[in-house]
Amino acid sequence: MELRQLRYFVEVAEREHVSEAAVHLHIAQSAVSRQISKLEDELGILLFEKTGRNIQLTTIGKIFLFHAKTAIQAIEYAKYQIEEFLDPEHGTIKIGFPTSLSTHLLPTVISAFKDEQPNIGFHLRQGSYSSLKEAVKNREIGLAFLGPIPINDPDIEGHILFTENISALLPITHPLAERKSLRLSDLRNDPFVLFPKGYILHSIAIEACKAAGFAPNITSEGEDMDSIKGLVSAGIGVSLLPDSTFYEVTPRLTVKIPIDTPEVKRTVGIITPKNRELAPSEELFYQFAKKFFSVLEQYQ
Repeated sequence: MELRQLRYFVEVAEREHVSEAAVHLHIAQSAVSRQISKLEDELGILLFEKTGRNIQLTTIGKIFLFHAKTAIQAIEYAKYQIEEFLDPEHGTIKIGFPTSLSTHLLPTVISAFKDEQPNIGFHLRQGSYSSLKEAVKNREIGLAFLGPIPINDPDIEGHILFTENISALLPITHPLAERKSLRLSDLRNDPFVLFPKGYILHSIAIEACKAAGFAPNITSEGEDMDSIKGLVSAGIGVSLLPDSTFYEVTPRLTVKIPIDTPEVKRTVGIITPKNRELAPSEELFYQFAKKFFSVLEQYQ
């Protein structure tokens, strides 16, 4: 069994068409068909079956596809680690991040790191809370910034960089806009603007309102931070957002007000895989980020 055969197999399986796979691979269709046949002969099974002009995976083919992808990812990661060990100061770090950390935290720490390690590059990937955890587990990225840090995950190691408050964002015309702080229960009759269900900031807001004794009336949703802030600016409703998302400026026509009851916080940090070591350049960045935020905390 050859790596080339696995690559051809995955390409055909995902496109369900040999000729389309051949075009994408920049090789002759006959060469793809020949390698698939050799793979099936070696395994002693049929991986595909015809459906009209296309083909589709057999039941055993679907099982083999999962393991083929895992094998290819493992080999690619092994090659990447070898290159890293040969030249750790010229590597590329694959980092994941959520939208809530993209405006200040990520640019700040990467810029500071680049001052010390100018030859190390970055491949950045934005994603949801759950997708970033899976990407770290599946070797798609080396590490990820996340908030809050997951606990009790057997495959994830989490290091907390800091803890931040969640504040209320209100339209400037809101009756409570002049308050220095508020109880979350003060907003029980307001329409809420939140991230959709499945987003971690949605869950945090729901749990906070529950702790305050009410279920929020969610009238609008936004899938990114700018959308949420824009809807609040337009007077559509109120929202609950992490303090780091307001760095230096609060959106126009809104006010940010601290919540004193209940205390609403989230941890922010870096997650790494428990079942494998970081590549040298990843380890350099990981240790730098921990030191960077520990120094910041001393001055705050």
